[in-house]
Amino acid sequence: MSSDRSMQSSGDSDAHNADSDADAEAVDDAGAEAPQPGLFAAPGFLHLWIAQVVSSFGDWIGLLAILVVANRVGGDQPGGAITLVITARILPGFFLASAGGIIVDRFNRKRLLVICDIARASVLLTIPFIDRVWMLVLASLVLELATSLWSPAKEAIVPNIVPERHLTAANSLGMVAAYGTFFVGGLAFAGMAKLGAAFGWTDIGQVEMALVVDSATFLVAALLIATLPLAPHITAAHRKRDTGRRIDWRQGFRDLREGWDFIFLSPQVRAVLVGLSTGMIAGGMLIPLSVVFNDEILGAGSAGHSTILVVMGVGAGVGVSLVTLLQSVSSRRRERTGHEPLGRTRQFVTSLFLAGGALGLAATVSISLVAYAAVLVLGVAAGSVYVNGVTLLHENVEEVLRGRIFAAMFTLVRFFVLVGMAMGGFLSDGFNWLFDVAFDNEIRIGDWALALPGVRGALWLGALLMLLAGALAGLSLRSRRGVGRRAPRSAGATEGTS
Repeated sequence: MSSDRSMQSSGDSDAHNADSDADAEAVDDAGAEAPQPGLFAAPGFLHLWIAQVVSSFGDWIGLLAILVVANRVGGDQPGGAITLVITARILPGFFLASAGGIIVDRFNRKRLLVICDIARASVLLTIPFIDRVWMLVLASLVLELATSLWSPAKEAIVPNIVPERHLTAANSLGMVAAYGTFFVGGLAFAGMAKLGAAFGWTDIGQVEMALVVDSATFLVAALLIATLPLAPHITAAHRKRDTGRRIDWRQGFRDLREGWDFIFLSPQVRAVLVGLSTGMIAGGMLIPLSVVFNDEILGAGSAGHSTILVVMGVGAGVGVSLVTLLQSVSSRRRERTGHEPLGRTRQFVTSLFLAGGALGLAATVSISLVAYAAVLVLGVAAGSVYVNGVTLLHENVEEVLRGRIFAAMFTLVRFFVLVGMAMGGFLSDGFNWLFDVAFDNEIRIGDWALALPGVRGALWLGALLMLLAGALAGLSLRSRRGVGRRAPRSAGATEGTS
């Protein structure tokens, strides 16, 4: 009987296992056919994105309010005060970004984000009491230091809470949050001014209200980020080893060198940073030259200048949307056929070439409608370049290096935008002299003539720089199979709980 029971038990077990296997296959089939969860279903992304929207909205309001304060405390030299404040918002990113990247990689990033938001909220509440330019410059420096840590820390945690298939959409929404809120922030600041005037408040009262709103947005962002499901990934052995140990400055320099070594060794990272940096020179040149372009080539005046800015902004929004759509279609096709017709690296390089061609066309034509259409295409390409570039970094940089890589990216982009802004006017004047000497500022072939003001030559040079950026990025990516992700050499670069 014992043998019979054993045989029966074995038979029941085999039947149960067969049923389990069948159920598992059914579940697998159902799971394969079930739709993938959307981006906002990713745990924590909605909170992170809302935090970015809220803080960016407040940041634009705060910037406008701080400029008003600079104008007020500047006395007889308000322009100099405004210049000092803007410089204070720019310089920390140049000199301290690399050190900030090391901090982002070595400390608990969620805690760092919360601390930065609370610090910014606290500093903003002190600004209404400032009555000296040096005090406002100091406050601006502290605000920018916190921002220089916040931005790479935020980018470093995105791949931890967003599946890889949704990184493009997440970066598109991040760009919308960062720059799309500029218009809303400007309208809100203007609305506060109207509200203050209706209640009979002075300019000081309006600025105080704007700064309080800005401070509140950072506190809301801190609360949202505190809820993110992020656990520190530092090992217990490393935490125990670092407890009570003095700061190792040599390790910090090794971490810094490691980040730059990775930039030069990884073709994807190198292509993104070279492409963005070179392209940003041309982008920076557009800022001061757009006014001259409207006056001397299109003859549209100040209204045309605002039209160019709006058209470029609309184009960037369209570009961000198109990248997200293309990536979704491309991913589905890859899953079905195993072939991806337009990969992200190809989109990045193609967009750089498209931006250069569009800028060259806009600089060449003298018909407003055609020029605006070219500027629209330029905006589309610029949006695609940024989103694809950031997504490539997310996909190809190990977590322990992300802070340093994104800090380097923000530094290079900011630096080359300023280089382009500084060069634009001088190049325009230089080309104007050259074209005057060589062509008398006009090329004429029969009845056809093309005016050659200096701004046209400067914009042509900008277009060539964008084409060069595409070529350099393409050359770098040709060796992409040689080096991919790699583990860092040192263990000291992991995120900590300090």
